Parts: sequence; C-alpha cells; structure tokens
Amino acid sequence: MSPTVRRRAIATGEKLYQMLVELKKGSHLPEHHHVHEQIVHVVSGRIKLIVSGKPHELGPRDSFVLASDVPHAVDVLEDALVVDTFSPPREDLIAQDRAAAAQTK
Repeated sequence: MSPTVRRRAIATGEKLYQMLVELKKGSHLPEHHHVHEQIVHVVSGRIKLIVSGKPHELGPRDSFVLASDVPHAVDVLEDALVVDTFSPPREDLIAQDRAAAAQTK
C-alpha cells in the first residue's frame, strides 16, 4: 500500500477476511480484480468506486457488493474510512500481515 492508504485486518475466518482501510483524499487505487467477492462499506468520508468503468459515489453508511473478477478502481474524494470484507479470505493480504508482524518482533 501507499502512504495515503493504510489497512489493518479486523478479522480472519475460514471463509471471510475483513479489514479496515484508511484512505487519504486524492488517493487512487488503480483498476484491478480478484477472485474474491468483496463488500465495500464506507464508515466515513467519500469515495468514487469505479466498477467496470461505471462510477459509483459512496458516502457514510453506503455499501457496495463486488462480484468475483469484476474490474474496479477507487478515487478518494474525501479522507475516508472503509471496511472491506472478502470471501474467500485474501491469502495474499494475510501473508503480508504475517510478514509485517514478523518484522516487528
């Protein structure tokens, strides 16, 4: 992640992974896709979620469900706090979390 995007795991289960993401205004997450289903829930701030080229502006208490392998990107319109939930768990992010924890020991 970049200095304008910070994340931390909230919970990891057998079939779910949830993380809290802090996004600074002006940040951009480039278009990507993954096999995971994802629920994006905005706690505070505003983001523009671009799904298959179509923009969706989300604010506090808004959620959006992304199906598996759907291309999406994010533009951050205001500093935002977002909860992302994935199924199945994001093994790549779990591995990053473990590596970061090992470095702090």
